Amino acid sequence: MGTLLVKNADVVITMDDRRRQIHGGGIFVRDNVIEHIGPTDDLPGEADEVIEAKGMAILPGLVNTHHHFFQSLFRAVPGAQNHGLFDWLVRLFPIYGELTDEAVYISSLTAMAEMILSGCTTSSDHLYLYPNNATLDAQIRAVREIGLRFHATRGALSLGRSQGGLTPDSLVETDEAILNDCQRVIETYHDPDPFSMLRVGLAPATPFTVTKDLMRETAKLARSYKNVRLHTHVAETKDEEVYCLREFNQRPVDYMVEQGWVGPDVWWAHTIVVNSDEIKLLAETGTGVAHCPSSNMRLGSGICPVRDMLDAGVKVGIGVDGSASNDCGHVMNEARMALLLQRVNGGPGMFTVEEGLELATRGGAAVLGRTDIGSLAVGQAADFIGINLNTLSLAGGAVHDPLAALLLCRVDRVDLSVINGQAIVRYGELLTVDLDKLITRHNEIAAELVSRHPEAEQFKLV
Repeated sequence: MGTLLVKNADVVITMDDRRRQIHGGGIFVRDNVIEHIGPTDDLPGEADEVIEAKGMAILPGLVNTHHHFFQSLFRAVPGAQNHGLFDWLVRLFPIYGELTDEAVYISSLTAMAEMILSGCTTSSDHLYLYPNNATLDAQIRAVREIGLRFHATRGALSLGRSQGGLTPDSLVETDEAILNDCQRVIETYHDPDPFSMLRVGLAPATPFTVTKDLMRETAKLARSYKNVRLHTHVAETKDEEVYCLREFNQRPVDYMVEQGWVGPDVWWAHTIVVNSDEIKLLAETGTGVAHCPSSNMRLGSGICPVRDMLDAGVKVGIGVDGSASNDCGHVMNEARMALLLQRVNGGPGMFTVEEGLELATRGGAAVLGRTDIGSLAVGQAADFIGINLNTLSLAGGAVHDPLAALLLCRVDRVDLSVINGQAIVRYGELLTVDLDKLITRHNEIAAELVSRHPEAEQFKLV
C-alpha cells in the first residue's frame, strides 16, 4: 500500500491515552498503520503520498455503533413523523416489506456516504429484515465499494403478530432459516483479525420481535466463533418495559440477562429505561451501549443516562440510529447532541466537550470491541479525518479552542478522510462513489416503495 505523510496540521487531536493535542503536527502511515505521529519536523520528510494539512484539525475517525442503513429510503415519511416507537414501527413495517436487494445496496451506499462525509470511518449496521430475497451480501458489496471499515450485523425478526409480536407475519423468518444464514454470513465474510475491515455480528431485532429460543441460540452461535459480537435494542421505551412485564413478567434488562445477552461481547442500542442497579450490571458484565440521542428525541423515547453509565464504568458509544427515526446520518452532530442532551437535566457541568468527542471515538471503539481504532497513536489503524478550521461555521471558535469548536459549533463535512491508510475524501469530496448518480437512484427507489402504501398512513397499533 505504500506510505502516506500528513503534515503541518494546525492541531492533531489524538484522543490517545494522554489526550495529546499536537500543534503543527502530522502523521506518517506505512500501509494501513500509523508508524509516527508528532510535530511535523520530527516525521519522515518523504512518502509515496503527501497531504498538506495546514489550516486543518486532524482527529481520529469517528465510530458509529448503531444504524439501520436501509432506513435512509424512508426519511420523513408522512404518517410516521409524530409517533412513538411502536406506532412508528407499525406505520413503516408494511413499506419495509417492499425492500429488494438493490434497495438494500443503494440505501447502504447513501447512508455510508453521508456518514463518511460527516467524519465516520467505522460503522456498524443492524439489518434486521430480508423480504423479497434481500441479503446482507448486498450491504457488504456496497461497503467494499465505498471503503468504510464495517461491522455488519445479521439481524432478524421471528415473532409475528399472530404469535403476539409487533411484526407483520409476512416479514418474519423461521428461527432455523435465520440461524442458517447467520452461520453462512459469518463463515463467508467475518474477519476477526486486528485491522479488520469487515466483521460480522448477530443481532435479533428486539425482545418483542424474536422468540426466546432465537435469542438464546443466536448467542450460542456467535460465541462459537472468534470476535463475533451480539447486538440488539434493549430498554428503548416505556412501551417496551410494559411489553416485557406483560409477556415475560420481567423488566427488559432481566429478560436479557436470562437469555445470556450480557457480557463484553454484547452491546445494546438506546438503553434508556434502566435503573441504577441495571447500570451497575452493565458495568460489571462489560456490556456496551450505543447512545442514539437524536433518534431518542425524535421518537420521544427519553434520555439515556449516559453520565451515570460512564461514572459506573459502562462502555458507551455514539449511534446515529436509522435514518427513518433520526432523518440524519451526521456522526459529528450526533456527538454534539449527546453533549447537549446530558446537560438538559444535569446542568452545564454535567458533560464536557472532550467527553462528547470521546463517545464518538474511543467510546465507540470500545463498544465494538476494537483496540486498533478510536485514537491516533503509533500502531493504531490509519483511520483519521481532517476538518478545515477556516470556515464560516467555525469562525471565532476554532481560533480559541479547535476541539471545543468542532463540538459546539457546526461541522458541515470533513475535508479529508483516510480509512485503512487510503484517502477516501479529499477537499471535501468523496472519491469512491458518484454521488449525483447515487442520489438520483436512491430517490427513485424511495419514492416507488413509499408510493405503494398510501393506506399505511391509517395504520395504528391496537
